[in-house]
Amino acid sequence: MSGGRFTLPVVLSATFVQLLNVTVAQVAAPSMQAGLGAGPGAVQLILAGYTLAYACLLITAARLGDRYGYRRLFVAGTVVFAVGSVACAAAPDATWLIAARLVQGAGSGLVAPQVLSIIQVAVPAERRARAMGLYGATMGVASLSGPLVGGLLVGADLFGLGWRPVFLVTVPVALVSLAGAAVLPRARGAGGQRVDGVGAVLTTVGFGALVLPLALGREAGWPWWTWAGLAVAVAVLGCFAATLPRRPDPLIHPSVWRDRTARWGVVLVFVFNAGVPSFTYLLFLHLQAALGYPAVAAALMSAPFAAAAVLGSRVAPALSHRHGETVLTVASLVLAGMALALGLLVQSAAGRWAAVPVLAVGGAAFGSFTASVFALVLAKADGAAAGSVSGLLPTAQQLGGSIGVAAAGLAYFASPGGAFWHAMIYEAAVFVVAALISLRLRGQPLVEAAAVAQGAVRGGDVAGDDAVAGPAWYGSRLSRKARTVRHASRAGARRSS
Repeated sequence: MSGGRFTLPVVLSATFVQLLNVTVAQVAAPSMQAGLGAGPGAVQLILAGYTLAYACLLITAARLGDRYGYRRLFVAGTVVFAVGSVACAAAPDATWLIAARLVQGAGSGLVAPQVLSIIQVAVPAERRARAMGLYGATMGVASLSGPLVGGLLVGADLFGLGWRPVFLVTVPVALVSLAGAAVLPRARGAGGQRVDGVGAVLTTVGFGALVLPLALGREAGWPWWTWAGLAVAVAVLGCFAATLPRRPDPLIHPSVWRDRTARWGVVLVFVFNAGVPSFTYLLFLHLQAALGYPAVAAALMSAPFAAAAVLGSRVAPALSHRHGETVLTVASLVLAGMALALGLLVQSAAGRWAAVPVLAVGGAAFGSFTASVFALVLAKADGAAAGSVSGLLPTAQQLGGSIGVAAAGLAYFASPGGAFWHAMIYEAAVFVVAALISLRLRGQPLVEAAAVAQGAVRGGDVAGDDAVAGPAWYGSRLSRKARTVRHASRAGARRSS
């Protein structure tokens, strides 16, 4: 497969800048507010606009990639993202910046689902588990690096540009991804698939009506329109789910609701991400707003968490191979313990020094979880459901993060006297729930799932220069071990009969 050796760096670099932009602007928010003369509501829209556009497009973009080709959507999304980033840096006022952030998020939403599909098509089966581990690690490190990079850039005030380099820093990486797109395979999903226009409209409206009130509700004092928006979201998404079985070529394959691994895997990613982005957000908020840390100092305080996450992600493939879903359970419980410990330690100067190793342990757990969860869920999901799961997992990640930031903010501001402690109780509760959900993934063995996937896609086709057997969404060829187990099972069945 031409260019296969370079495919993974290209798509992972795109993943890195997409998720970096979710958190990189958080530390720069006070500088943006002062520099643009923006109100609190406008700043919230600047932060939330990116996630809003990102989350709304993910499921539709997955089907667009199936229809028109993964590389084509990858290139288009990267161009949109780069243009949006430059527009953000050049923004003369808050309205311009909000619009540019929406463009940025739309670009990321187009790219993100293509990354998983390209990995499935371009990476050989024997190396796919490692590739998925690197994918998960990239997501984790990018999310954690955002506040660190943002704090350092704002503190450095490069060329007197203030907060603007926060958006410019991603442009060179996006351009490198664009240049490297020439090595990506010209593959797409099974022929004849159409884009479900009704489903695309319903999911975009539903997710938009869900994310926007949650992002702006607390700052606005929860006016009537926020509750109306949430009601619209419930009604529209409920209509989407109810009409799925009756629509041709639905955006989400109906088997997702019947497949236990797919169903609980999506829920697990949603719940876990209701804790992680909100944790970094609250930590930076408390260090700067309550304790008076400058942006650079707050960024350095979180550095052990990010550094340990890299180490945790490196050992995650070996751990998940040996212990399976237990890695997810243990990592979630470790993060719950970290949250409770930090709630006590951060209250004093001496305790904040003691919090450094606690953050490092939590970072290692976070890296292990994020580098394992996508690979485990996709490897064990039924073949017919795996394609939809590839689009649903990033959607659950973004929606969970948006809802988590809103919920954690409520916990933090509900009681000024014990704000951080109450927020950490919320974080610990989220991670405990994630640990319990991870227990539900225990079931169908990996090799059985691979056999099911192969059976589900037998006779399918991936169009393009690099065609492989079966749709690219779930068409990974069986590993040698999986084929051996399958043949042994058939031989045993013949002997018994």
